[in-house]
Amino acid sequence: MFKVRPDFDEIQASRPQFRRDADVKVSQPPNPAWKEGDGANDGGESLKKDHVEIDPYAAGRPVASNYKLLISGMVPRPIALISTKSADGETTNLAPFSYSQVINHDPPLFVVGFVGSLEKAKDTLKNLNETRECVINIISEHFVEAANATAINAPYGVSEWETSGLTQAPTSVVRPARVKESVLAIEAKLVETKEFESRAVPGKKSSVLAIVEGVRFWAREDAIDPDQSVLDLKVLKPVSRLGGISYGRTTDAIEIPRPQF
Repeated sequence: MFKVRPDFDEIQASRPQFRRDADVKVSQPPNPAWKEGDGANDGGESLKKDHVEIDPYAAGRPVASNYKLLISGMVPRPIALISTKSADGETTNLAPFSYSQVINHDPPLFVVGFVGSLEKAKDTLKNLNETRECVINIISEHFVEAANATAINAPYGVSEWETSGLTQAPTSVVRPARVKESVLAIEAKLVETKEFESRAVPGKKSSVLAIVEGVRFWAREDAIDPDQSVLDLKVLKPVSRLGGISYGRTTDAIEIPRPQF
């Protein structure tokens, strides 16, 4: 079922092994002595560089170029591993989306971007639009390979739960299962969707934005503080999406206090 390029196997074998025991290190910011009005911390080096203006709608520019530019530049991106179930309850689906983000806390709102249209909606969007329910699972290092496996282009009706080997756990308010391996899972209900039209092919619906509201949070006991308000980054060990087939891990952090006027 899975196909991996032989040359990539060779490249992978030449790389150092994954450090499972890598801890989160908090260091000083680049310029701890920075003060108001100091600007960039690189001594003006970035001001010596020129930029190239890019028109996303330029004649002859492929849409794929915009895609590659954005996913390699808008990084790191959080990944929503979304679980859904069909309206008849017979089909379950699990797929990752890096066009995703939390946008509010009261109410808890999240956005997810889908490529395509509502009329020809693929698995996750089809289920979400019909049932108005889903679960957002946050991906951690300890199951990144399994999460990546859910991105397989399987036909509708083939469950990525089996493809990935991940474990279904019960939910409280919605019908789709949550990923037991996930340190944080969010039961959510659809608020609304909005379709967008392609610029490259006028008249064609090319993407859908879904806004969902979190109605239940599931946090692993060893990751949440007593007030149930903060997750421990050292336990969560979140994985982010970079460009191409690259993922990022969060093992370095800096702290900079928010300024007061």
